[in-house]
Amino acid sequence: MLAGRPTAANRNVSSGPRTAALVPAQRATAAVLVGLLLLAACRQPTPVVLRASRPLMGTLVTMTLEGRDEAQLGRARDAAYAEMQRLTAMLSHYDPGSVVSAINAAAGGAPVPAPPELLHVLAMARAVSVATAGAFDITVGSLRGWRFGTEPGPPPDPAQVRAQLALVDYRQVLVDPVAGTVRLARPGMRIDPGGIAKLYILDAGLRTLRRHGVDSAMINGGGDVLVAGAGRAEPWLIGVRDPRAPARLLGVIALRDGIVASSGDYERFLEHEGRRYHHILDPRTGYPADGPRGVTLVGPRPETVNGLGAAIMALGAKPGRALIERRPELEGLIADRDGSVWMSPGFRRLLR
Repeated sequence: MLAGRPTAANRNVSSGPRTAALVPAQRATAAVLVGLLLLAACRQPTPVVLRASRPLMGTLVTMTLEGRDEAQLGRARDAAYAEMQRLTAMLSHYDPGSVVSAINAAAGGAPVPAPPELLHVLAMARAVSVATAGAFDITVGSLRGWRFGTEPGPPPDPAQVRAQLALVDYRQVLVDPVAGTVRLARPGMRIDPGGIAKLYILDAGLRTLRRHGVDSAMINGGGDVLVAGAGRAEPWLIGVRDPRAPARLLGVIALRDGIVASSGDYERFLEHEGRRYHHILDPRTGYPADGPRGVTLVGPRPETVNGLGAAIMALGAKPGRALIERRPELEGLIADRDGSVWMSPGFRRLLR
């Protein structure tokens, strides 16, 4: 040791002039090195944190960005919001000028040219529909009698639900990827990509941030949270809402990179004559799903989780657990109507 007390092994051994000459020099060198290290540590720049919130897709989309250059973070933020706004305008069925609205208006008629982004979203939607035997179906947009927006209305007449339910069939969305067109086979059909497009749009925002050099960011949009943490010393902490009491958290998930997506009957609903109707419709019945109260899923990519929360709400807790257990990259929580909460082993390990 440079400046320590002699050990038992060398206590009776003459150290000679070599050791006596080196100890002060080594002490001085160590002091210089420690001083330099402390100076370097003090000069490390403090990470810049930039936060922003903007209305988008009928919800508030918030960002938290971390980096070294505030101007760069600002440019990345603006580019990400611009890209998400572009995709929202393209994929919204509320906007009469969108491609989706054009496809709906042409239902039963000629194919409509569609951009690659929409073709990708439709391919994702079809994959989820096939995997869940139709428990997720974007043609649920054909059920036009339900109003859960800012001006909710009473439930539609049962005869109207029955008539429009005949138009709900994802297999009648005819996509030609070579020609780049989409056609709805039957007049009156409508697609509503909202149940799968939101996560795709948020992921496009995160990818835009990465292209602008931001490798540490969180985007939160209406129950879906995406994080990138390559530049962080610690993982992001994401709160998990208790579907049985939405104001309360069950805990937080520690995640460095990935997605946490939540679906629940507490998000949007209407009340009529003492009964509560939530906005997640079962494509097989035409009415709000009567499965679990809420579902939270964790996965590495949008394709891992997208659309599955709504499908599990329709399928029920037991089939939902089986679906999660069959997918090795997927972890999940299901809060059932009887008050019970099930978590996959991997989800339980992530929860703090």
